[in-house]
Amino acid sequence: MFRRLAAAVLLAWLPLAQAQLPEPVASKLAANNIAPDAISVLVLRGDAPLVSYLAERPMQPASTMKLVTTLVALETLGPVFRGRTELRATAPIIGNTLRGDLILRGGADADFSGEVLLNMLQALRNQGIERIAGNLVLDRSLFNPARNDVGIAPFDESPEAYYNVIPDALLINKNMVQLDMRSTGGKLQLAMQPALEKVVVDADMRLVDAECGKWEDGWKLPEALPAPDGKLKVMLHGTFPKNCARSYSINVVDRQDYLGRLFRASWRQLGGRFDGAVIDGVTPPESKILAEHASRALPEIVRDINKPSDNTLARTLFLSMGALEPDPVLGSRPLAASNDTTYTRADAAIRDWMRRHGINDAGLVMENGSGLSRLERISPAQLGGLLQAGLRSDWAPEFLASMPIVAVDGTMRRRLKDSIAAGRARMKTGTLSNVVAIAGYVRDMSGQQCVVVAMINSDLVKDGKGRIVLDTLVDWVAHQGSDGRVQ
Repeated sequence: MFRRLAAAVLLAWLPLAQAQLPEPVASKLAANNIAPDAISVLVLRGDAPLVSYLAERPMQPASTMKLVTTLVALETLGPVFRGRTELRATAPIIGNTLRGDLILRGGADADFSGEVLLNMLQALRNQGIERIAGNLVLDRSLFNPARNDVGIAPFDESPEAYYNVIPDALLINKNMVQLDMRSTGGKLQLAMQPALEKVVVDADMRLVDAECGKWEDGWKLPEALPAPDGKLKVMLHGTFPKNCARSYSINVVDRQDYLGRLFRASWRQLGGRFDGAVIDGVTPPESKILAEHASRALPEIVRDINKPSDNTLARTLFLSMGALEPDPVLGSRPLAASNDTTYTRADAAIRDWMRRHGINDAGLVMENGSGLSRLERISPAQLGGLLQAGLRSDWAPEFLASMPIVAVDGTMRRRLKDSIAAGRARMKTGTLSNVVAIAGYVRDMSGQQCVVVAMINSDLVKDGKGRIVLDTLVDWVAHQGSDGRVQ
């Protein structure tokens, strides 16, 4: 009841708050030729708004949307929530042979890696299993649809980049191949990891005289080229500077192929035998666990989402809210069967949470919960209400600890170093080609924790022009005194 009343008081106050932008912020907008109607701002001290400028207008939030996903997940899934990966089977183990299929069941395990897979397979070897006389069945059915990436147009011109990886319930190594590129003596040397069965890396890149630090200027979209003999060649294109060494990770191998080849290479490394195929499937209810892995607890995952602004982890967590619920023993368990898509259920979970906290969800648009979207919308008033709820949450320490500290770490580590906000503010950032945004908490001169949300939607925000406007706002709030005036 208290939370609903607090939200109602906030909404009643909004029209009475300062309807004009602070003068330093307005001046920076004008200096960078950004129209005043391109920005929406809400600043709250306690429950009293200091600034409400177009605050109820839905805007593109970019990665500040991750605050919605992470706080609602903490409150609905709980701090002991963990994603899980399981190796299961229905077939008996006779001698050194599993007489049937091995099932790899995905459970939105954010920490599922090649090392984890190797340890799980070692657990099979420890049980005396040397040969798998069946197929490897990959179960991604926790999410509906199981492959959200199929048929989706690339978000931008870099579909191979990590920030563009679309998750599924059985994503391993984020589906990334790490490249080591070194040019010495007029030759380009290449290496890749992890080792995938029958996968090599090659390049037709031309070596050029250029700065090593700007090597990406000559990068072209790589390809994964299959051969009739089952081999796969990762081919790199473009140019690369002479006398340069760089590491870069790419998502270019189909995830079904990636996991199958990684499994074969890892099982062979352990001395195992496998002659079956890698297929899709669903885990039979009568199957038994042979090996399992659980991710780190949710507060650690939330920190890894918000500090560096990890899109893939955020999207995984968003879908987890539509697929999993807390389990007091295991940390998570699948929701009851439903024909609804996982997205629909995740979206409903977030809206239900907002309504319970007295936050009007009208105009809210969720696409993937990460902000890497041209469709997602939220107003500063809605996000401000969520941040207020975050301060009152049982998991407020975990939530605040996940946010970048101004001038110290995460995506704010290089910003506002000369401001009194340095070390005193925790701000989530958001950036797209036409969006800059911030949302979080700023302690003012009196020690009062202020909620700050600001979004600029304009093609003119590039080259740091929008960022300086938002940094000016954060600095202005940090200078506020106990009487509401700038010190």
